[in-house]
Amino acid sequence: MISIQNISKIYGNKKVLDIDRLDIAKGESFGLVGNNGAGKTTLFSLLLDLIEPTTGFIEINGAKVNENENWKKSVSAFIDETFLIGYLTPEEYFYFLGELRGQNKEQVMAFLEQFADFFNGEILNAGKYIRDLSKGNQKKVGIVGALIGTPDIIVLDEPFANLDPSTQIKLKKLIKSWLQNEQVTFLISSHDLAHTTEVSDRIVLLNKGMLVKDIRTSPETLKELEAFFETSAEI
Repeated sequence: MISIQNISKIYGNKKVLDIDRLDIAKGESFGLVGNNGAGKTTLFSLLLDLIEPTTGFIEINGAKVNENENWKKSVSAFIDETFLIGYLTPEEYFYFLGELRGQNKEQVMAFLEQFADFFNGEILNAGKYIRDLSKGNQKKVGIVGALIGTPDIIVLDEPFANLDPSTQIKLKKLIKSWLQNEQVTFLISSHDLAHTTEVSDRIVLLNKGMLVKDIRTSPETLKELEAFFETSAEI
């Protein structure tokens, strides 16, 4: 479904990403981990055609993302608050996304009913613009917005950041419930090793722009990742 080939990104004289080959299968839950500056957000930005690669290309369903827009019908993402529209209420934002993805207001509201516990009464009918919500509640709006229209591929960058512990647990349950549908492919980047391994079938570890581990998730995965970061911290 997703094929990353000879992809690199260079800013000035610094290469921030360099991956020879990486394939992500349909229905896979893919976790991306690494320290700050490892290239995680750069990789997702290239995948979403937000920046141009220095070399190589990324294909989604056989289409190069920087050469056509056919892939956009099957991909949704929430990277950061720039994906939000601050002067809209959450309802207006959800309606806007629904319209883009072929859903009317009634369909959107029916879809949002399943997130009542996740919203915790703080999002809908709150009488606030998105810009006036807390960082955590803005994150909730962005995550749920990415799910509207039931896309084939969902990209979430640091979804657990700014969420309180209770909401992090709810988000993990939400992701796991969506993964029961084998047609959905999740790509999740996070600094939180425990949460990421818990919701991912596969973990890729980036370090200084390079792919250093690509492992299927097992009971030993968290310890293996922690050992890597402990060792790198000592260098």
